[in-house]
Amino acid sequence: MTNPTRKHTALPKAQILIEALPWLVRHNGKTVVIKFGGNAMVDEDLKAAFAQDVVFLHHAGLKPVVVHGGGPQISAALDKHGIVSEFKAGLRVTTEDAMDVVRMVLAGQVQRELVNLLNQHGPLAVGLTGEDAHTITATKHQPEIDGEPVDIGRVGEITEIDTGAIEALLADGRIPVVSSIARSQDDGHVYNVNADTAAAALAAALGAETLMVLTDVEGLYEDWPRSDEVISRLTASQLEKLLPELSSGMVPKMEGCLHAVRNGVTTARVIDGRVQHSILLEIFTDEGIGTMVVPDAPEGDAQ
Repeated sequence: MTNPTRKHTALPKAQILIEALPWLVRHNGKTVVIKFGGNAMVDEDLKAAFAQDVVFLHHAGLKPVVVHGGGPQISAALDKHGIVSEFKAGLRVTTEDAMDVVRMVLAGQVQRELVNLLNQHGPLAVGLTGEDAHTITATKHQPEIDGEPVDIGRVGEITEIDTGAIEALLADGRIPVVSSIARSQDDGHVYNVNADTAAAALAAALGAETLMVLTDVEGLYEDWPRSDEVISRLTASQLEKLLPELSSGMVPKMEGCLHAVRNGVTTARVIDGRVQHSILLEIFTDEGIGTMVVPDAPEGDAQ
C-alpha cells in the first residue's frame, strides 16, 4: 500500500508544474535571448543555477540564446597586464592592447566557462563571437561629451546582424553562447560592443519572443532612491519618457529593451540575476519578477 504522507508532500510539486503549463504552451518553440551579466557571472552558485535554467528552457521546448559580456573579468585581466581601465561616457576606453585582452577574456575565458557549465547537462552549448559568420558587424562608436566627439578606441556601434549561424545552431538543437565582440565593417579589426546592446540587436534580428537582461537590481524602480517599489510592467513609450532619469548603468539595459520591443520582440524583461532561478520564475510563474517592457498598444486599442 502506498504511503499517504508521501503522496501529500508531492502535491505542491505537482501544483507548481501545473501552474507552468499555460506558460509552457505559450512559449513552446519560441526563441528567448538572455543577456548574462552582473553577480550571476561571478558567484559560483548563481552561475550553476543560471546554466540549469537555460538547459531547462531548452528541454521545455524553448530556444534559448545566451549573450554575455565580462566587465569584472576584463577589468581583472587588464590590471594583471598592467593596462589601466579608463571609462568615458560610461564606456570602457578600449585601446589596441586592451582589445586583445578583451577578446581573450570574453572568447577564451568567460564564454568557455559558460559553455562548459551548460554542457554538464548534455552536448548542448556552442560558443561563438560576433566575428563568427559575420554574426555582429560594427563601426567605430564615437560618443559625445558636452557636444564634442571623444575617441574611446575599439568600441563599436552595431551596424548589422547576420543570424544565419545562430539559426543553424538552434535548428540543430544547440544553445548558442555569443560573446559581445563584433567584426569591423570597414577596417579589418574587431570591436568591443556593449553586451546589453548586442543582446537587444540579436533578439530583434532573430524575431525573439523575449529578451531577458540579468542585472544586480530587482528591476526598474518607480522612484529611486526615494522608493524601492519595482515597476512590474511598462510600455515602450512610458520607458522612453523615463530614460533621461535613469542611472548610467541601467541606460544601455533599458535602451536595449526599448529597441527590442520596438523591433518585433514581444516582451523585454530586466530581472534580478542575484535570485537563483530568476529566469524560470519570470517565464513560468503567474507572479513573475522584475520589470517587463511591452510594445505600445496599436492605435485605438485600450492599454
